[in-house]
Amino acid sequence: MIPFLDLKALNKRFEGEFASALQRVLDSGWFVCGEELRAFEAEFALWCGVAHCIGVGNGLDALSLILKAYMHLGRLVPGDEVILPANTFIATALAVSEAGLVPVLADPLESSANLDPVAAAAAMSSRTRALLPVHLYGRLADMVALRELARQHGLLLIEDAAQAHGASLGGQRAGTWGDAAAFSFFPGKNLGALGDGGAVLTGDEQLAACVASLRNYGSQRKYHHEQRGVNSRLDELQAAFLRIKLRVLDADQDERNILAARYLSGIRNKHIVLPEVPVAGERHSWHLFVVRSAYRNALQAHLHEQGVATLVHYPIPIHRQQAYSCLAWPSLPVAERLAETVLSLPIYPGMKRVDRVIEACNSFNPDSDSCMGA
Repeated sequence: MIPFLDLKALNKRFEGEFASALQRVLDSGWFVCGEELRAFEAEFALWCGVAHCIGVGNGLDALSLILKAYMHLGRLVPGDEVILPANTFIATALAVSEAGLVPVLADPLESSANLDPVAAAAAMSSRTRALLPVHLYGRLADMVALRELARQHGLLLIEDAAQAHGASLGGQRAGTWGDAAAFSFFPGKNLGALGDGGAVLTGDEQLAACVASLRNYGSQRKYHHEQRGVNSRLDELQAAFLRIKLRVLDADQDERNILAARYLSGIRNKHIVLPEVPVAGERHSWHLFVVRSAYRNALQAHLHEQGVATLVHYPIPIHRQQAYSCLAWPSLPVAERLAETVLSLPIYPGMKRVDRVIEACNSFNPDSDSCMGA
């Protein structure tokens, strides 16, 4: 079976370096908010091209802390509306709700699966205070149009870059287009820890200081708590591991692009819609390689029979989740179509037998007896 993601092999590459990092952290005797974290924050900020990085417990916390910090700074108040795409992972909406704000869902573009700037504009009201695009699957949302929309209406622009480490347009990387950005270092991400982790990126010194305080019980000095914060800190060991993996992230991204190019040139099946080819000057991080098919379930069954593991990101849009069934939602047909048709193929550094995946895709025929049976 070709695994969807071989985390064991991906991390085995660094076994010796991980062991050295563990010993270094043990020898330091310091396990939270120490030199490893400060070093990783500086290195990741430099790699992305932004002034400030604040390591936190996970990607959800990164989003939540950005929103809560803006509330502490008076830029947001409870009940303000935040526009986000309907087809993203539920964490994006949960962060908005957790902060006491109102998530407003807008349809994505069917071509990119990212937030449609026209739909975002149509979803605005007198209570709209922020745009929260998601760089879904590792491709930048239309940040040029969304940044202009935010500028015209005086809105905050916050990037959910949980899947987009290294994605860029015109040399400008994800995490540097808006007022702030949230990253996740969940193990399956392009830059993944050996546990949970996340980070806030921003060029705003005041926001960075507020987030740094909020992640640490609302304290900048021990036992002095200026705000009601939380405990959400990227620990020393995970920071040390991430520093190691960050050094090869560009090379890993290059390999993902090579694999994606092989898929894009090799898969030729009228029942499978491929993702868009990145435009000139655009770098897709290819966290996921997502195809679409009107026969998605049959395609997934066929690929499984051919020894190819796949996943669906995401089968239920936010407005169809029970957690948000209490709210009234507009019609969101594009998000619903994507939920019914998307399928993620394996893509990761070191992946073998790519040609076998391509052959399995090309041999799919929904009219065959085996596929009809699936």
